Amino acid sequence: MSEVNRLERRKARTRAALLGAARTFIAEGRTNAPILEITQAADVGMGSFYNHFASKDELFQAAVEDALTVFGEALDRLSGGLDDPAAAFAQSFRLTGRLHRRHPELSKVLLHHGLSLTGPIKGLAPRAREAIGRGIDEGRFTVADPELALVVTAGAALSLAQLLHDRPERDDAAAADQVAEDLLRMLGVPAREAKELARLPLPSLDAFDLAQSRELDTEEPPRRPGPLRWR
Repeated sequence: MSEVNRLERRKARTRAALLGAARTFIAEGRTNAPILEITQAADVGMGSFYNHFASKDELFQAAVEDALTVFGEALDRLSGGLDDPAAAFAQSFRLTGRLHRRHPELSKVLLHHGLSLTGPIKGLAPRAREAIGRGIDEGRFTVADPELALVVTAGAALSLAQLLHDRPERDDAAAADQVAEDLLRMLGVPAREAKELARLPLPSLDAFDLAQSRELDTEEPPRRPGPLRWR
């Protein structure tokens, strides 16, 4: 391996450590923590921080975007190959409901910045928007306003996540399946079919590997407009 490749891999590991630490701080609601505390948690030097990020705001924004992207790409791996948009929508939502308990830290990151589910940041929003649009185009969904349908779906996902964190005794699978069924009915799927789609077998969650993150790439991600502000 060349010296250049070793340097790039070292930079990628440092960036990954900073993003991982940032996700933990966001999940714990500690966005006021100083940069020094974050770098100590990541086990990297202060100088290394500024080699990757200009500010704490930029780090936290990157951590949220990364979490959304990783979450969405994992769902893609599990939901791929479904031709029926209604079935794909139901499976994706049901898997998301189950993953709140399986990956609570990532779930809390999403909860702490829930508006990203409907905003321009890459991750879940484009996937949900595409699924709803495809369902409308193929006549599976009958909704007058796709944007409102997306907002309702995102609100249901976030509310379910909060409920599962607040009520650990709740059956996450049963709750996710019921909400998925209700959303399908809202989108225009007949009640009997919505119930069937929300009870179909799911792929194994063992295939969900959060380690396959974009944070491990050696290239810097593209900059996006509209930075978040953390206080």
